[in-house]
Amino acid sequence: MFKFLAKWAKTRQPMDSSQIKSNLDRLFEKGARIVFWHDEDGEFEEMLPSLGLDGVEVRQVSQEPALALKSELELEKSDAPFLLYEKGRTPDPEKDWLLDVRLYAVPFAADRSTMILRELGIIEHALRDHIAARGKFFASKERLAKAQKFIDPSDGPDAIDRALMAAILRAEQADIFSLVRALLDAIDPDNPDAAPTTWSEIAKFDLSESFWKQVRETFGFNEARPSLKSFLMRLLITDFARSLDGECPKALAHLVLPSKSAANAVVCVGQWRDSTRLHESYDALSAVVAELVKLGDHLGDLDIEEVADARTFLLTEKFIASRLRDRIIDTAETINLEAIRDIVIRRQNGYWANSKLPSSHNAPRLALDQVYTALMSAAEFLDLRSEYPTGFNYKDGKAFFDAYVGELYRFDQLYRHFCEAADTAEAEGWDILKALRDKIEDAYSNWFLGNLAVRWGEVLEGGALLEHWQLPDLDSQQDFFRRNLQSRLDEADDRRVYVIISDAFRYEAAHELLQELNGRYRFSATLKPQLGVLPSYTALGMASLLPHKTLSYTDAGAVLVDDMPTSGIANRQKILAKVEGAAIKADDFMAMNKTDGREFIKPYRVIYIYHNQIDQTADTGNEEKTFAAVRNTITELGSIVARIVNSLNGNYVVVTADHGFLFQEGAPTASDKNPITDKPSGAVISKKRYLLGKSLPEHVGAYHGRTSATASAEGDMEFWVPRGTNRFHFVGGSRFIHGGAMPQEVTVPVIQITQLKGKSAVKTRTRTVGISVLGSNLKITTSRYRFKFIQTEAVSERIKPLKVRVAIYDGDDPVTNVETLSFESDSSDMNEWRNEVWLTLASRTFDKKRRYQLIVRNAETDVEEVRMDVTIDLAFDNDF
Repeated sequence: MFKFLAKWAKTRQPMDSSQIKSNLDRLFEKGARIVFWHDEDGEFEEMLPSLGLDGVEVRQVSQEPALALKSELELEKSDAPFLLYEKGRTPDPEKDWLLDVRLYAVPFAADRSTMILRELGIIEHALRDHIAARGKFFASKERLAKAQKFIDPSDGPDAIDRALMAAILRAEQADIFSLVRALLDAIDPDNPDAAPTTWSEIAKFDLSESFWKQVRETFGFNEARPSLKSFLMRLLITDFARSLDGECPKALAHLVLPSKSAANAVVCVGQWRDSTRLHESYDALSAVVAELVKLGDHLGDLDIEEVADARTFLLTEKFIASRLRDRIIDTAETINLEAIRDIVIRRQNGYWANSKLPSSHNAPRLALDQVYTALMSAAEFLDLRSEYPTGFNYKDGKAFFDAYVGELYRFDQLYRHFCEAADTAEAEGWDILKALRDKIEDAYSNWFLGNLAVRWGEVLEGGALLEHWQLPDLDSQQDFFRRNLQSRLDEADDRRVYVIISDAFRYEAAHELLQELNGRYRFSATLKPQLGVLPSYTALGMASLLPHKTLSYTDAGAVLVDDMPTSGIANRQKILAKVEGAAIKADDFMAMNKTDGREFIKPYRVIYIYHNQIDQTADTGNEEKTFAAVRNTITELGSIVARIVNSLNGNYVVVTADHGFLFQEGAPTASDKNPITDKPSGAVISKKRYLLGKSLPEHVGAYHGRTSATASAEGDMEFWVPRGTNRFHFVGGSRFIHGGAMPQEVTVPVIQITQLKGKSAVKTRTRTVGISVLGSNLKITTSRYRFKFIQTEAVSERIKPLKVRVAIYDGDDPVTNVETLSFESDSSDMNEWRNEVWLTLASRTFDKKRRYQLIVRNAETDVEEVRMDVTIDLAFDNDF
């Protein structure tokens, strides 16, 4: 008690005359006419004459007749400013002739606590003792200034304490949620038992008791010896428990905060995760808590659906991904694709696998996002397989080819997507997909490629396709220039065409590029297949794409166009010169600025741009990077097209390839090899996937054909290509191959891109998909409420998916957790456009007459997509 009084007395030490004069001057400058200074001990009486308040009448109340003074104040000098000084005790109201003046005058006192109250703009003098108790904090003008920005004149003791804590913690706001997050952010994950420096500051300024009192009232955390570590554990376990669709594991239930306060824990933790400034500490500390409570021991009895919305712990994410992988493997023959898609979307919308947030050691988001992408691709692959229970049975080559370009190419695409995502995850140290990778590798290599090779082989030989190498209503690659460019050039003398040839760019990848191009403003792209030349290798494919009357071979196997050599940019430049054309490498083309580019194209009507990413990567000792090279190719081709259209005003661009390819992650075995034990005497070129020569005999392991039939080449050059997916040898790499007759090798894409103008261009503007809230006059009567949304249209090339963040706000402050949703359905079924989210209200008082707002913001741009008034009328207390 004596210590407190001493401390209180210290804070009430009087200020010097200059401080008093300054504070009085400020009051009069702000418009006060009468200031009433009560000085019970009379300690400042002698100071009055020396204050020198310019233009202010100074009166000592005890030395003036009360009625005379009142007359002077209100009649004789009713416009003059007065300082009324009174020492001694305040008279009883019944005997106080100046009571009315005392009530409307501005009060003044010269003790430090009162002056601080005035500095803070607080009029309530009942708080003077509370301010005195915080004297140690207010001893610093810097601390006072920091706290001042958080204090409102109507604040009470708890709010003032929160303001002081906010100043210490450098918090953005002074609400208890912000203070809790700032304190927890300061915990050292390597030593969670140690009090952070900021907590020492809280204790130093006698604020710890106030903090725990407010924590107890807000979160129901009530321990005899509270600690930040214990509070952290209870907060996170409560958030975890409330996210489960079922009961909390019994071993953790005792750590769940009381139900009345649990909602506040959910909101506080959710906002911590959502904080761009503090989420890194959440990532680290949640891992600490997961280890402390041995979370892994308690997840085994839960189903995926029970934890599908749990976002508290990274360990839960690992659990869900592992269980989902097992489900895909176990139900491969009867897979429920929509159920898997729902879980994947929810997890990628969530926290740990959200690729929109940065990755770190404690939150490997990129890896997790790719794990789920791989899981989804695997599920789609297996679901597609179920549509072909008897394999691929088509009546002829045309039906088979149409089936491949219509849907079968999706097997190649989904396999690539799976491998690409799995490679990324594994590069980040995640081997969770190993068992599934084996499953997909078997399904792709043995089931898909095996069946495809057998049935396609029957068409090649039995249907005489190999002999004639033509299909109805399908362009042949050697007719490329005539079919796709000549007619355009013939329209007018000023027509200019651009051709981008990407080595080994296969049909399934062209589908992705098509979607990407059609999602751009002023672009209109179409994709069609053409039957590639056979053997499907670079020299013959590249030559067939050039303008020509004849294709032929030298005795050494070099390909000629109109008797001119075709290898290399210089030789192709000479051939293109005949049609006012030019040849250039893609890297050289992209290195030009706009001015240089326009100067380069000026003399030409035909520009061939040669791009080489896939073949150059995979065929030169880097087979494992094949699919990464495909991804880079799609990006780079999009950039080249954009440069042509946007910088060079090109309005007709064609993207094509010399051939496709086959690629398998797994290394081929001896059964994939058809060795040539005795090379025939007429052979001139022998590669893994083809052999060229003259007067070739039949070979049991190869298809035998003539380039005159498969490439319209003059002369008597013949070829062997291995049956199915086999190789003649494995020298120089064996997983990436081309040259043979499989659909992946000979289905060559042709993408035609035109630049649109005027009204047609306006129609190509892209936008994100529209969304609406289902229901109107939303009224919330429970602390946890499910909001339902629906897309207003299907996602398409021009209508992009939308990822949003959803919460309920009171002004600028969220009063619920903030959740993320994705709207990305491209289905025509409106039932698949629906989405929903659960929001939990903080445990606080809500005014049922007030309008709160449900706000939906674009997760990337922060632009509001939806704002809707919400009424909150909690019919029962949060205890229920």
